[in-house]
Amino acid sequence: MRVLFMQHDHVSPPGPVAERFAQRGYEVVESVIVPRDRFDSPDVSFNFPEVGEYDVVVPMGAPWGAWDDERIGTWLTPELDWLRNVQAGDVPILGICFGAQALARALGGSVAPGPRAEIGYTWITSDDESLVPGGPWFQWHYDRFTVPPGAVEIARNPLASQAYVIGRSLAVQFHPEVTTACLRGWLDEGGLEEAQEDGVDPDELLAFTVREEPKAIQRAHALVDAFLDRIAVDS
Repeated sequence: MRVLFMQHDHVSPPGPVAERFAQRGYEVVESVIVPRDRFDSPDVSFNFPEVGEYDVVVPMGAPWGAWDDERIGTWLTPELDWLRNVQAGDVPILGICFGAQALARALGGSVAPGPRAEIGYTWITSDDESLVPGGPWFQWHYDRFTVPPGAVEIARNPLASQAYVIGRSLAVQFHPEVTTACLRGWLDEGGLEEAQEDGVDPDELLAFTVREEPKAIQRAHALVDAFLDRIAVDS
């Protein structure tokens, strides 16, 4: 069994999410769309794999909006087409943040800037705690999605929809993969200024992430387990 982690940038490792897939017997494959030297000009060309080449696909987060065709350019529309085909091919998808937004848009939902940024650990309201617990989950996003037709929203907070299920796929707005090392990478790549602009103290955020990391890893593992055991299973 093979799982593809579709990383949209060079600074977002899959962390404990990939770790749990490996523990469950999956070969983990990571593919980066926008390399480090194109981070400020992400309109690169990218060839997406054939549908069915992997048993599970995990499109991950990105510092760009899944609505921003003009900024992203060449690969956003192809990714939407690819996700639509992956879903139609009955290949399970675990969408994370940008990945959840892109999947929603690909399947007929919408994505747009939210009323304000959501940065840091937050609690969410879940209709199914055994699938998506209430948290706290790490968030770093400026946009929000509407769930696509046929999907069931299972979690939310006052700012945005937080999770939905459609077919054999699960999409979440938050970042279960974040670790202290990942957050340090984000802060070094422009996130420090972004956090400060939105009234978030980066030192406090980092310190809380260090303290929360063992529990956050457990939550990430449990989320992967629930996804594989309840959602991605053959119908």
